[in-house]
Amino acid sequence: MDSRLLCFNRTSPTMLKPYTTRFINPFGAPKAISTRSCHFPAGFLCKGIKCSMKSYRLSELTQTEVESLKARPRIDFFSIFSTVQPIVDDVHKRGDAAVKDYTSKFDKVELEKIVEKVSELPDPVLDATIREAFDVAYDNIYAFHAAQKSVEKSVENMKGVKCKRVARSISSVGLYVPGGTAVLPSTALMLSVPAQIAGCKTVVLATPPSQDGSICKEVLYCAKKAGVTHILKAGGAQAISAMAWGTESCPKAEKIFGPGNQYVTAAKMILQNSEAMISIDMPAGPSEVLVIADRYANPVHVALDLLSQAEHGPDSQVVLVISGDGVDLKAIEEEISKQCQSLPRGEIALKALSHSYTVFARDMVEAVSFSNLYAPEHLIINVKDAEKWESFIENAGSVFLGQWTPESVGDYASGTNHVLPTYGYARMYGGVSLDSFLKYMTVQSLTEEGLRNLGPYVATMAEVEGLDAHKRAVTLRLQDIEARQVSGTR
Repeated sequence: MDSRLLCFNRTSPTMLKPYTTRFINPFGAPKAISTRSCHFPAGFLCKGIKCSMKSYRLSELTQTEVESLKARPRIDFFSIFSTVQPIVDDVHKRGDAAVKDYTSKFDKVELEKIVEKVSELPDPVLDATIREAFDVAYDNIYAFHAAQKSVEKSVENMKGVKCKRVARSISSVGLYVPGGTAVLPSTALMLSVPAQIAGCKTVVLATPPSQDGSICKEVLYCAKKAGVTHILKAGGAQAISAMAWGTESCPKAEKIFGPGNQYVTAAKMILQNSEAMISIDMPAGPSEVLVIADRYANPVHVALDLLSQAEHGPDSQVVLVISGDGVDLKAIEEEISKQCQSLPRGEIALKALSHSYTVFARDMVEAVSFSNLYAPEHLIINVKDAEKWESFIENAGSVFLGQWTPESVGDYASGTNHVLPTYGYARMYGGVSLDSFLKYMTVQSLTEEGLRNLGPYVATMAEVEGLDAHKRAVTLRLQDIEARQVSGTR
């Protein structure tokens, strides 16, 4: 985080709204900028990998240059799609056999069967402390998502014209729980609990098997507690494909949820536009966080909030936004150095930090404006009186306010969902919620009086659009009503 900054003219003030200029140079720093790696304190090495984070001062960048900072590390989707498409097609053609082959190839695990019915599996034995932690998380996640149930309301728009909107669960859903570089039973809860509340009848949870072909006991515990019906012992594009197409043993899902690597994301994107006829939750890719810190923020807290996302994977991105003067940047750097050397995933974190950066904002107005432009998956606002800035946040997957709210609580047990939009998709997507597992139908019911009141207007509009059958469906009914009334008066 080099404090020697780059100078540019900025032609317009930063406003509390996303920038609207054209997206320039989408996969890198501002083109005209020549940056150097940040130099951390002596000894800031982790297994031979050196951290480097570029630095920028927003007030000295043009708006176009600021726009370019919202770019994420480049994903070569053309190459990834060409790798994933054959897997998708093969699973469609060969079903279980293809999934077994890919699990052997990629995970080095030989499976006799790829799907287990959860009801037939014995309850896993967990340490009491671990079980209690997952039970607390389950209770909080359940409470938060159950509170999202909407109250059915019938509206009489005109006399005799009643309309309402009703919710129905998606019958069959597929939940992807990553298990590559880290096992994530918390994701099993985040996805299965709202599915349970929604009342989904078939819930397939896909997760890579252990080397002996078994299911992670913590994942199984969460799956049983939250009503999962089937566990697919597979990961990657082959797991997404199996749930999308359905196989001999894997039920077909109507909608697929869950985060994953670039291959998982690519498979979801391919299959939602295929004959598999599925929908997906969102394009959820590599994890990311943006931390806004001022001079009141504890450097230790800031450093660990950055590292907690960087350790997810080398393709993760973290952004530090310094608001105002007086921030002890050197202390943050030193703490990153200290923590990285003792973290089991420190090497992974440093790789992520190598394509991350620091931004200097003059004040919170400029800091929040940049955050809205970047649209982070996770946004931590570690500043004095953080709550007063909540109403200005427009684009973020999940927001963490104040010095006592680390992103970790949302990842595990506060109750909010940690399956969130990444890669800037927070500009148009929200995170997984109860509504993600529901579909809504509208219902209307008219009385005879209602059709007499509304019908003439509908007939007029149908005539304007030249749709005579629409018009006659109304006018002939109105004629029947009139004829019956005349007959009744005789």
